[in-house]
Amino acid sequence: MTDTAFHGVFPYLVSPIGDDGRVLDDVLARLVERLVAAGVHGLTPLGSTGEFAYLSWEQRQRIVAVTLEAAAGRVPVVPGVAATTTADAVRQARAFEALGADGILAVLEAYFPVPDDGVVAYFTAIAESVACPVVLYTNPTFQRSDLTLPAIRRLADVPNIAYLKDASTNTGRLLSIIGAVGDRLGVFAASSHIPVCVMMIGGLGWMAGPACLVPEQSVALYDLAAAGRWDEAMALQRDLWRINQVFAKYSLAACVKGGLQLQGYPVGDPLPPQPALTADGRAEVREVLAALGALEATEG
Repeated sequence: MTDTAFHGVFPYLVSPIGDDGRVLDDVLARLVERLVAAGVHGLTPLGSTGEFAYLSWEQRQRIVAVTLEAAAGRVPVVPGVAATTTADAVRQARAFEALGADGILAVLEAYFPVPDDGVVAYFTAIAESVACPVVLYTNPTFQRSDLTLPAIRRLADVPNIAYLKDASTNTGRLLSIIGAVGDRLGVFAASSHIPVCVMMIGGLGWMAGPACLVPEQSVALYDLAAAGRWDEAMALQRDLWRINQVFAKYSLAACVKGGLQLQGYPVGDPLPPQPALTADGRAEVREVLAALGALEATEG
């Protein structure tokens, strides 16, 4: 990619895995093609929706390679790197950059809590190991050692740490981050935030699993917000918020994979021991997707 400025809608891709443990290359490539055709601004394999914590290193590499090949340079591909050790995170980041990744989404997994100095050292080591931009990932709900505001301030000074994606439910926290780092870090929201509100306070877009299911609608929402057409954007946001409400009731990976199955993409179920989407959940996802016009292409 020649344009290194990330912005807009980055769907978090699912990881289609067959019963034999192999990546379903054709299914993933077809999903990538659909999302690029819908106008998304980038792709993120191995995010939370991609079940990174449940994949082997071989599976992770294959998912990134297939995504890059299918995207063919049309949009930036920013795979997730997640590890409990700094050495492993650096190894992953270097491998993905060597495959052609346009950026790295950096996640800290921790069994024991890590103090701020350790957190800063972990992300700094990743950034210093690659030349591409690094996106910090912060998720207070699931991370034992989350990024505090003082740690974020320090990391904003690392040259190629250029973005932050926040998966908390606290939009006020995002405003505090934006106020603290100024223009040193571009901020992305997750599906747990209301994207239009994040755009209003200076966000660049959102990285989220639900965009896999409603890419056209997500891009339309971004375009309205980027143009400052806030009344129209909020009207569309109210409709799209229904999908977030359903996802809050069930596992994210299960919802996105279940929805994609309804749309004709045989991506499989979440990897055990995660449960598949229940029958009630499947019915709710189907109802919301139908209301948003997201089943017409496959079921109409």
